[in-house]
Amino acid sequence: MDIFQSIILGIVEGFTEFLPISSTGHMIVVSDWLGLSQTSSTKAFEVIVQLSAILAVAFQYKEKFSIKKIELWKKLFVSFLPLAIIGFIFRHQIKELFTISIVAYMFIIGGIVFLIVEKFYKEQSYHINDVEKINYKQAFYIGLAQIFALIPGTSRAGATIIGGLLVGLNRKVSAEFSFLLAFPVMLAVSGYDILKHYSEFENENFIVLAIGFLVTFCVAFITIKLFLKFLEKFTFVSFGIYRILFGLILLYFYS
Repeated sequence: MDIFQSIILGIVEGFTEFLPISSTGHMIVVSDWLGLSQTSSTKAFEVIVQLSAILAVAFQYKEKFSIKKIELWKKLFVSFLPLAIIGFIFRHQIKELFTISIVAYMFIIGGIVFLIVEKFYKEQSYHINDVEKINYKQAFYIGLAQIFALIPGTSRAGATIIGGLLVGLNRKVSAEFSFLLAFPVMLAVSGYDILKHYSEFENENFIVLAIGFLVTFCVAFITIKLFLKFLEKFTFVSFGIYRILFGLILLYFYS
Protein backbone atom coordinates (compact mmCIF):
# COMPACT_ATOMS: atom_id res chain seq x y z
CA MET A 1 0.00 0.00 0.00
CA ASP A 2 1.33 3.45 -0.94
CA ILE A 3 0.63 6.90 0.50
CA PHE A 4 -2.04 7.75 -2.10
CA GLN A 5 -3.97 4.57 -1.34
CA SER A 6 -3.59 5.25 2.39
CA ILE A 7 -5.12 8.73 2.00
CA ILE A 8 -8.04 7.47 -0.11
CA LEU A 9 -8.87 4.63 2.28
CA GLY A 10 -8.43 6.93 5.28
CA ILE A 11 -10.99 9.33 3.80
CA VAL A 12 -13.38 6.47 3.03
CA GLU A 13 -13.11 4.97 6.53
CA GLY A 14 -13.38 8.31 8.29
CA PHE A 15 -16.40 9.41 6.26
CA THR A 16 -18.36 6.16 6.27
CA GLU A 17 -17.66 4.65 9.72
CA PHE A 18 -20.32 6.65 11.54
CA LEU A 19 -22.81 7.12 8.71
CA PRO A 20 -25.49 4.46 8.06
CA ILE A 21 -23.92 3.41 4.76
CA SER A 22 -21.49 0.64 5.82
CA SER A 23 -17.80 1.49 6.16
CA THR A 24 -16.89 -2.18 5.66
CA GLY A 25 -18.81 -2.31 2.39
CA HIS A 26 -17.15 0.85 1.09
CA MET A 27 -13.70 -0.29 2.19
CA ILE A 28 -14.13 -3.62 0.40
CA VAL A 29 -15.27 -1.92 -2.81
CA VAL A 30 -12.72 0.91 -2.78
CA SER A 31 -9.88 -1.51 -1.95
CA ASP A 32 -10.95 -3.56 -4.96
CA TRP A 33 -10.99 -0.45 -7.17
CA LEU A 34 -7.49 0.44 -5.95
CA GLY A 35 -6.28 -3.08 -6.74
CA LEU A 36 -5.58 -3.97 -3.12
CA SER A 37 -6.02 -7.55 -1.99
CA GLN A 38 -6.52 -8.70 1.60
CA THR A 39 -2.88 -8.97 2.72
CA SER A 40 -1.08 -8.42 6.02
CA SER A 41 -0.53 -4.83 4.93
CA THR A 42 -4.21 -4.07 4.37
CA LYS A 43 -5.17 -5.88 7.59
CA ALA A 44 -2.69 -3.76 9.57
CA PHE A 45 -4.07 -0.63 7.91
CA GLU A 46 -7.67 -1.56 8.75
CA VAL A 47 -6.77 -2.00 12.41
CA ILE A 48 -4.99 1.35 12.54
CA VAL A 49 -7.82 3.34 10.93
CA GLN A 50 -10.38 1.68 13.20
CA LEU A 51 -8.38 2.83 16.22
CA SER A 52 -8.24 6.30 14.71
CA ALA A 53 -12.03 6.36 14.31
CA ILE A 54 -12.39 5.31 17.97
CA LEU A 55 -10.18 8.22 18.98
CA ALA A 56 -12.39 10.62 17.01
CA VAL A 57 -15.41 9.48 19.06
CA ALA A 58 -13.47 9.96 22.29
CA PHE A 59 -12.53 13.51 21.32
CA GLN A 60 -16.06 14.36 20.18
CA TYR A 61 -17.66 13.04 23.39
CA LYS A 62 -14.83 13.53 25.88
CA GLU A 63 -17.30 14.66 28.56
CA LYS A 64 -18.91 11.19 28.42
CA PHE A 65 -15.63 9.46 29.23
CA SER A 66 -15.63 9.92 32.99
CA ILE A 67 -16.58 7.90 36.05
CA LYS A 68 -19.61 10.18 36.46
CA LYS A 69 -21.07 8.64 33.31
CA ILE A 70 -20.69 5.03 34.49
CA GLU A 71 -24.45 4.44 34.21
CA LEU A 72 -24.36 5.33 30.50
CA TRP A 73 -21.42 3.00 29.89
CA LYS A 74 -23.18 0.15 31.69
CA LYS A 75 -26.04 0.55 29.22
CA LEU A 76 -23.58 0.67 26.33
CA PHE A 77 -22.01 -2.54 27.61
CA VAL A 78 -25.44 -4.22 27.68
CA SER A 79 -25.94 -3.08 24.09
CA PHE A 80 -22.48 -4.33 23.10
CA LEU A 81 -22.90 -7.87 24.48
CA PRO A 82 -25.21 -9.41 21.82
CA LEU A 83 -22.84 -8.49 18.99
CA ALA A 84 -19.78 -9.62 20.95
CA ILE A 85 -21.27 -13.04 21.75
CA ILE A 86 -22.76 -13.80 18.34
CA GLY A 87 -19.77 -12.33 16.51
CA PHE A 88 -17.31 -14.49 18.45
CA ILE A 89 -19.33 -17.69 18.08
CA PHE A 90 -19.83 -17.29 14.32
CA ARG A 91 -16.59 -15.43 13.48
CA HIS A 92 -15.46 -18.04 10.94
CA GLN A 93 -18.80 -18.13 9.12
CA ILE A 94 -18.93 -14.34 9.03
CA LYS A 95 -15.60 -14.16 7.17
CA GLU A 96 -17.12 -16.18 4.33
CA LEU A 97 -19.76 -13.47 3.81
CA PHE A 98 -17.23 -10.83 2.76
CA THR A 99 -18.05 -10.65 -0.95
CA ILE A 100 -19.08 -7.70 -3.08
CA SER A 101 -22.35 -9.36 -4.11
CA ILE A 102 -23.44 -9.78 -0.48
CA VAL A 103 -22.38 -6.20 0.24
CA ALA A 104 -24.49 -4.99 -2.71
CA TYR A 105 -27.63 -6.86 -1.64
CA MET A 106 -27.29 -5.69 1.96
CA PHE A 107 -26.88 -2.11 0.78
CA ILE A 108 -30.19 -2.39 -1.06
CA ILE A 109 -32.02 -4.18 1.75
CA GLY A 110 -30.72 -1.68 4.31
CA GLY A 111 -31.81 1.20 2.12
CA ILE A 112 -35.32 -0.19 1.80
CA VAL A 113 -35.51 -0.67 5.58
CA PHE A 114 -34.52 2.97 6.12
CA LEU A 115 -37.20 4.19 3.72
CA ILE A 116 -39.88 2.04 5.38
CA VAL A 117 -38.91 3.10 8.90
CA GLU A 118 -38.80 6.77 7.91
CA LYS A 119 -42.22 6.54 6.25
CA PHE A 120 -43.85 5.55 9.53
CA TYR A 121 -41.53 7.36 11.94
CA LYS A 122 -42.77 10.64 13.40
CA GLU A 123 -40.54 12.66 15.68
CA GLN A 124 -42.72 13.02 18.78
CA SER A 125 -42.22 14.94 22.01
CA TYR A 126 -42.14 11.70 24.00
CA HIS A 127 -39.16 10.38 22.07
CA ILE A 128 -35.95 10.32 24.10
CA ASN A 129 -33.86 13.41 23.36
CA ASP A 130 -30.92 12.74 25.68
CA VAL A 131 -28.60 9.77 25.22
CA GLU A 132 -28.26 9.34 29.00
CA LYS A 133 -32.02 8.81 29.38
CA ILE A 134 -31.95 5.54 27.42
CA ASN A 135 -32.94 2.62 29.65
CA TYR A 136 -31.42 -0.86 29.81
CA LYS A 137 -34.25 -2.49 27.87
CA GLN A 138 -33.85 -0.05 25.00
CA ALA A 139 -30.08 -0.50 25.07
CA PHE A 140 -30.47 -4.26 24.85
CA TYR A 141 -32.87 -4.06 21.90
CA ILE A 142 -30.48 -1.75 20.07
CA GLY A 143 -27.77 -4.33 20.74
CA LEU A 144 -29.94 -7.02 19.16
CA ALA A 145 -30.41 -4.81 16.09
CA GLN A 146 -26.64 -4.37 15.90
CA ILE A 147 -26.20 -8.12 15.30
CA PHE A 148 -27.36 -7.59 11.70
CA ALA A 149 -24.20 -5.52 11.18
CA LEU A 150 -22.20 -8.75 11.20
CA ILE A 151 -23.35 -9.15 7.59
CA PRO A 152 -21.05 -7.01 5.40
CA GLY A 153 -22.85 -4.09 3.80
CA THR A 154 -25.49 -3.82 6.52
CA SER A 155 -23.71 -1.00 8.42
CA ARG A 156 -23.19 -1.10 12.16
CA ALA A 157 -24.24 2.54 12.40
CA GLY A 158 -27.30 1.87 10.26
CA ALA A 159 -28.42 -1.14 12.29
CA THR A 160 -28.05 0.65 15.63
CA ILE A 161 -29.73 3.82 14.37
CA ILE A 162 -32.70 1.82 13.07
CA GLY A 163 -32.83 0.00 16.40
CA GLY A 164 -32.81 3.32 18.22
CA LEU A 165 -35.63 4.76 16.12
CA LEU A 166 -37.75 1.66 16.69
CA VAL A 167 -37.41 1.76 20.49
CA GLY A 168 -38.33 5.43 20.89
CA LEU A 169 -35.19 7.53 20.43
CA ASN A 170 -35.20 10.63 18.29
CA ARG A 171 -32.93 10.77 15.25
CA LYS A 172 -30.08 12.69 16.87
CA VAL A 173 -29.96 10.53 20.00
CA SER A 174 -30.10 7.38 17.87
CA ALA A 175 -27.01 8.61 16.04
CA GLU A 176 -25.22 9.65 19.25
CA PHE A 177 -25.85 6.29 20.90
CA SER A 178 -24.52 4.64 17.74
CA PHE A 179 -21.35 6.75 17.92
CA LEU A 180 -20.73 5.88 21.56
CA LEU A 181 -21.55 2.21 21.02
CA ALA A 182 -18.89 2.16 18.32
CA PHE A 183 -16.26 2.70 21.02
CA PRO A 184 -16.52 -0.69 22.81
CA VAL A 185 -17.34 -2.51 19.56
CA MET A 186 -14.40 -1.18 17.56
CA LEU A 187 -12.06 -1.35 20.55
CA ALA A 188 -12.87 -5.04 20.94
CA VAL A 189 -12.53 -5.75 17.22
CA SER A 190 -9.28 -3.82 16.89
CA GLY A 191 -7.87 -5.35 20.07
CA TYR A 192 -8.69 -8.85 18.86
CA ASP A 193 -7.10 -8.13 15.47
CA ILE A 194 -3.95 -6.75 17.06
CA LEU A 195 -3.55 -9.80 19.29
CA LYS A 196 -4.18 -12.13 16.36
CA HIS A 197 -2.07 -10.32 13.78
CA TYR A 198 0.49 -8.40 15.86
CA SER A 199 3.41 -9.95 13.96
CA GLU A 200 2.11 -8.42 10.74
CA PHE A 201 2.89 -4.92 12.01
CA GLU A 202 6.64 -5.57 12.29
CA ASN A 203 7.55 -4.91 8.67
CA GLU A 204 4.85 -2.39 7.77
CA ASN A 205 5.51 1.08 6.37
CA PHE A 206 4.72 3.18 9.43
CA ILE A 207 4.61 6.40 7.40
CA VAL A 208 1.73 4.98 5.36
CA LEU A 209 -0.03 3.80 8.53
CA ALA A 210 0.51 7.14 10.26
CA ILE A 211 -0.93 9.08 7.32
CA GLY A 212 -3.95 6.77 7.22
CA PHE A 213 -4.43 7.22 10.97
CA LEU A 214 -4.29 11.03 10.77
CA VAL A 215 -6.56 11.29 7.71
CA THR A 216 -9.15 8.95 9.24
CA PHE A 217 -9.19 10.85 12.53
CA CYS A 218 -9.69 14.25 10.90
CA VAL A 219 -12.37 13.06 8.48
CA ALA A 220 -14.23 11.04 11.15
CA PHE A 221 -14.21 13.94 13.62
CA ILE A 222 -15.61 16.37 11.04
CA THR A 223 -18.14 13.82 9.77
CA ILE A 224 -19.59 13.24 13.25
CA LYS A 225 -20.11 16.98 13.73
CA LEU A 226 -21.68 17.50 10.30
CA PHE A 227 -23.89 14.43 10.62
CA LEU A 228 -25.40 15.68 13.88
CA LYS A 229 -26.05 19.08 12.26
CA PHE A 230 -27.65 17.33 9.30
CA LEU A 231 -30.06 15.43 11.56
CA GLU A 232 -31.32 18.66 13.12
CA LYS A 233 -33.07 19.45 9.81
CA PHE A 234 -33.25 16.28 7.75
CA THR A 235 -34.24 12.60 7.94
CA PHE A 236 -32.46 9.39 6.95
CA VAL A 237 -34.35 9.14 3.64
CA SER A 238 -31.37 10.36 1.60
CA PHE A 239 -29.18 7.64 3.11
CA GLY A 240 -31.79 5.02 2.22
CA ILE A 241 -31.86 6.20 -1.40
CA TYR A 242 -28.07 6.31 -1.57
CA ARG A 243 -27.79 2.77 -0.25
CA ILE A 244 -30.20 1.43 -2.86
CA LEU A 245 -28.50 3.24 -5.75
CA PHE A 246 -25.01 2.23 -4.60
CA GLY A 247 -26.10 -1.39 -4.22
CA LEU A 248 -27.61 -1.43 -7.72
CA ILE A 249 -24.41 0.05 -9.17
CA LEU A 250 -22.36 -2.68 -7.48
CA LEU A 251 -24.63 -5.40 -8.88
CA TYR A 252 -24.37 -3.88 -12.35
CA PHE A 253 -20.56 -3.74 -12.38
CA TYR A 254 -19.82 -6.94 -10.43
CA SER A 255 -22.60 -9.34 -11.45
